[in-house]
Amino acid sequence: MVSTYRIRSTSRTKTKSALFPIVPGQHCSGETARTTVPLPPKLLSVSRTLAYKVKQLLAPNKRKRLLRCFEKPSAIQQRAIKQIIKGRDVIAQSQSGTGKTATFSISVLQCLDIQVRETQALILAPTRELAVQIQKGLLALGDYMNVQCHACIGGTNVGEDIRKLDYGQHVVAGTPGRVFDMIRRRSLRTRAIKMLVLDEADEMLNKGFKEQIYDVYRYLPPATQVVLISATLPHEILEMTNKFMTDPIRILVKRDELTLEGIKQFFLVVEREEWKFDTLCDLYDTLTITQAVIFCNTKRKVDWLTEKMREANFTVSSMHGDMPQKERESIMKEFRSGASRVLISTDVWARGLDVPQVSLIINYDLPNNRELYIHRIGRSGRYGRKGVAINFVKNDDIRILRDIEQYYSTQIDEMPMNVADLI
Repeated sequence: MVSTYRIRSTSRTKTKSALFPIVPGQHCSGETARTTVPLPPKLLSVSRTLAYKVKQLLAPNKRKRLLRCFEKPSAIQQRAIKQIIKGRDVIAQSQSGTGKTATFSISVLQCLDIQVRETQALILAPTRELAVQIQKGLLALGDYMNVQCHACIGGTNVGEDIRKLDYGQHVVAGTPGRVFDMIRRRSLRTRAIKMLVLDEADEMLNKGFKEQIYDVYRYLPPATQVVLISATLPHEILEMTNKFMTDPIRILVKRDELTLEGIKQFFLVVEREEWKFDTLCDLYDTLTITQAVIFCNTKRKVDWLTEKMREANFTVSSMHGDMPQKERESIMKEFRSGASRVLISTDVWARGLDVPQVSLIINYDLPNNRELYIHRIGRSGRYGRKGVAINFVKNDDIRILRDIEQYYSTQIDEMPMNVADLI
C-alpha cells in the first residue's frame, strides 16, 4: 500500500525557500510569517543556540535584517520532514527552489547520533558540484551540532577521502562511482548507515547511474531507510522504486503544477543554427544581467561557443564534465561569488545547483528530453526572485517546444521587445 500526498498549487502566493542557510548577498523581502510546523527537537536546540549567538554578535539593526530571512517551512518541508523523521521511506517531488535540499538535510541531522563517529546517512547526487553543495549546506545547518560531513566525489585525491573517512564522518554526500569505490576499499563502512538519500532521483535512477546505485545499495544494512528527492519523477522511475523501497509515502505535485512560478518563459525563432551566435551577441548587448547560464547540449558546443564569445570580447566562463575537478571548483567559486557573470554549460549545471543571483537562462539548444527543461530553467528565479528563460528555436524545433508546453501545461510566448524590463 502506497500512501500519497498531493501538494495543491499555490499559484497566487510566492513560495520562498525556508530553513535553508542564507547565501551571502541574498536579500529577503516581504513580511515574516510565523513557523506553523515546529522544528525537530535537536534542531530546535540548535536554533535556540544560534539565536543566542546572533543576539550576542549582531547589532540590533543587523539582527532584524537577518532574522527576517527565516520564514515558515515550504509545502514540501511541512509534509516530508515529519514522515522522514518517523523512519518511513519517502518519495518527495516538488518544483525547484522550494527547499528540497533543506528537507532531507534537516531530516538527516535529526536522525544522527553525534556521539557515534560512524557514517549514519549516505546522500548520493548525480554531479560533483551538487554533492559539494549538499555537504556545505548540511554543515551550515548542523554547525552547532558538531556534525562531520564529507563530500566523496570523483576527480579528487583518493588518499584524502580515505583519511577523512577513517577519521569518522556522520554523513557522506557523494557521487555513486567514488562512493562505491570507497565501500569496496572498506574505507566507507556501511554497518551504521540508517538512511540513504537519492537527490535528483530521476537522474540517479536513469541508465547511467542505475547499476551503480544498486551496487551501493547491496552493501547497506537491510533496514536502511530510503528517501528519493526530485523536481521530476516520471512514472517509469516510480515503478523502479519497488525494488528497494518498503511501503513508501509519496509526496507529489501534479505535472501541470510543476512550471516554475516567477519565471517568464520565451522563445526566439532562429532560422539557421549558424545564426544563433549572432542572436546571442545581440541579446548580450541588449540586456543588463545580474548572472546568467547558457545551456548547450554537448561539451564540444560549450567549448566552441565559449571560444567564439571570447573572440567577440565577451567575458564568459564555461563548465562541463570533461574538465578537471580543480578547474570546475574554481569556476563554480567564481560564479557563486559574482566574479563571473555568464556561465556556458552542459546539463551538468542543470541539476540542483543553487546560485540565487541567476536571473536569466538561455537554452542555446533545447534540451534532449522534457524533464531536463524544468531543471534548466529552475536555476533562475529562486527564492521568489524574478527569472527569465529564453529558448533559441529553429523551425524544426517548434514541435519540441510545443511538446514541452503540453507536457507541463504551460505557455511559452515569443520574446517581446521589452524583455530587458523583465529581468
